Amino acid sequence: MTTADDAPQAGARRPARRPRPATAGDGPALPAPSGWFCLALSRELPRGAVLTRRFADEDVVLYRTRAGDVRATRPYCPHMGAHLGHGSTVVGETLVCPFHRFAFGPDGSCVSDPDGVPLHTGVEHLPVRERNGFLFVWHGHDTDPPSWELPADPGPEVRPTAHWAVETDTHPQEVVENIADFRHLGTLHRLPVRLLSSPTADGPYLRTNLRSDAGRIPLFGQFSWEESTLMAGLGWNLTELELPRYGLAVHLWGLPTPIAPWRTVLRVAAACEVTDPSRVPGPNLPVAHAALTRVVARSTLRMTARIIRQDVPIWDHKRYEPRPRLAAGDQSVGVYRHWARQFYPSGPDVGHDPA
Repeated sequence: MTTADDAPQAGARRPARRPRPATAGDGPALPAPSGWFCLALSRELPRGAVLTRRFADEDVVLYRTRAGDVRATRPYCPHMGAHLGHGSTVVGETLVCPFHRFAFGPDGSCVSDPDGVPLHTGVEHLPVRERNGFLFVWHGHDTDPPSWELPADPGPEVRPTAHWAVETDTHPQEVVENIADFRHLGTLHRLPVRLLSSPTADGPYLRTNLRSDAGRIPLFGQFSWEESTLMAGLGWNLTELELPRYGLAVHLWGLPTPIAPWRTVLRVAAACEVTDPSRVPGPNLPVAHAALTRVVARSTLRMTARIIRQDVPIWDHKRYEPRPRLAAGDQSVGVYRHWARQFYPSGPDVGHDPA
């Protein structure tokens, strides 16, 4: 398992990969979808820090003010084009360009320069949200503000304690489609699962419910679980695994972010919480519970990373089929494809329903 500290730098520039077709037929490649996408962990951006991340084939500069507020901005100074992610500093609540020391305030406007005459322009800030230890930036297809919000946090005590990230030659839609394509869990990953209910869509949100009987966690051995996954756009999904026999619940985040055409960073994080202390193995002490939940979270993430490593070669070499010929039992994929259309600008073949 790779932790956040030794994972590849998510969003970093990488050597060009082999070219391959993004679609079948004559349809256009999928563009970056609209929605909220994770660019960093909160702990990667302490107060006064500046961070550059690749997002939808452009650089985005993240910085945290001395008061603790997070800002996301386009990378270039409007004065003479200096890259704000290379050498800028945070002074109080402002971001100061390294080239001519123009300072930009919380609203993006230029508030000062060394000569005392600020520019009559500013930098473009992007909508940003900080949730559960993650930093999300909005990607839209026009200048309108975000049209929907991320779901509420699972709870104030639920914080991820295990993280992992991987880059792959694919698109966020293909990554999230694995949740709807539950049948591949048996054929590729040897995980017997069954769908408990058909996926249900509610605007930008989609929920699925599965049952599996093939899990294994240290201290517990083989176990069964029911899981509910909520998708919010194509950049955020949260799977909740209830383990009532052991008085525990596991929360697993999947956060795919497009960094270039057909290149995606997938961040995965896990948390575990005690839901029934009377059923938790071991001593009924807060320190024991904290240690146990960390072990369970890390074990769950390790199992998830093993599964995703089996998916990566498929993603890296498959092509996107805008009109997949679905088999019997693939209804969930059809529901998912229809739901995913809303995150693209209207146009021929973009986000096509399967035939």
